[in-house]
Amino acid sequence: MNINNLIRKNIKSLKPYSSARNEFKDFNDTMVFLDANENPFENGVNRYPDPQQNLIKKELSTLKGISKNQILLGNGSDEVLDLIIRAFCEPKEDNIITLPPTYGMYQVLANINNIEDREVLLTAEFQPNVGEILKISDIHSKLLFLCSPNNPTGNSFSEESIKTLLKSFNGLVIIDEAYIDFSSEESWLSRLVEFPNLIITQTLSKAYGMAGIRLGICYASEEIIAVLNKIKPPYNVNVLTQYKALKRVLNKNKVQHEIEKILEQRVKLIEKLKSISFVKKIYPTEANFVLIKVDDANKRYQQLITNGIVIRNRSTQPLCENTLRLTVGTKNENIKLIKALKDIV
Repeated sequence: MNINNLIRKNIKSLKPYSSARNEFKDFNDTMVFLDANENPFENGVNRYPDPQQNLIKKELSTLKGISKNQILLGNGSDEVLDLIIRAFCEPKEDNIITLPPTYGMYQVLANINNIEDREVLLTAEFQPNVGEILKISDIHSKLLFLCSPNNPTGNSFSEESIKTLLKSFNGLVIIDEAYIDFSSEESWLSRLVEFPNLIITQTLSKAYGMAGIRLGICYASEEIIAVLNKIKPPYNVNVLTQYKALKRVLNKNKVQHEIEKILEQRVKLIEKLKSISFVKKIYPTEANFVLIKVDDANKRYQQLITNGIVIRNRSTQPLCENTLRLTVGTKNENIKLIKALKDIV
């Protein structure tokens, strides 16, 4: 596949904005910086941030075994996904393919950018319908979004299905691995060399517990990352986010400890849910949440709200009639959830 053939024509010829910090990269404290029209009075945030977030990328490169030139950081994964659509999809002409039920922002971003979203429902087992995906795609199908582990279903897609799509789909395949740290499945990061049309997105919002700082991560070939760097805002990740992210990424042991605690609580929560009479089905999960089918999702949702418990009603999503999505909380939060479920019985 020639990635160059997928890039929008105006993006190919685009000359990116060159910021002051792009032109002078030697951050030496002895230098006097009079190049960026900054306020000279030091307060910790008076200087523009590193536009390429080099310190974080250096740590992620070591942690993931990926070259720094294959990493792009964004203001949350949503900015990363938006950049991908804007770089490769021509408005009113190209289309993306999504697999409902899935993360709703794929469709929202397509609509914002005036791109058609062709939906192919997952199978009854919440797996990609490979044949239908390939059947519905055409020369204008630029992007295929696979959320694995999937939100809201919680399951991972089969390796065979993903591999077939990577080989057969004529556009870029984006695997959204927001929940990969909770999964027993291996990340597709190690397959980037094998599949040049593969893009992987991850986040610090879930396993790293940093939803509030908004930092999304994109891993892809150097060629794809170079295209995205052309169109990203020059200072899209602020100083405070970079500082907090670096501190958290460096604290690997604490992050791993929290992941293990969440996985322990997931097992216990699922076991307790089995005793709730109106829970009709508990779906397999590889994420930090559990999708359950109940007798009446709207009723049970309101009852939990009354009992001070906020969960997510996913009944409006395809294949998710009468389902509730429960995030795995702390031990005490899960105890309160189970108590509330028992009380409303």
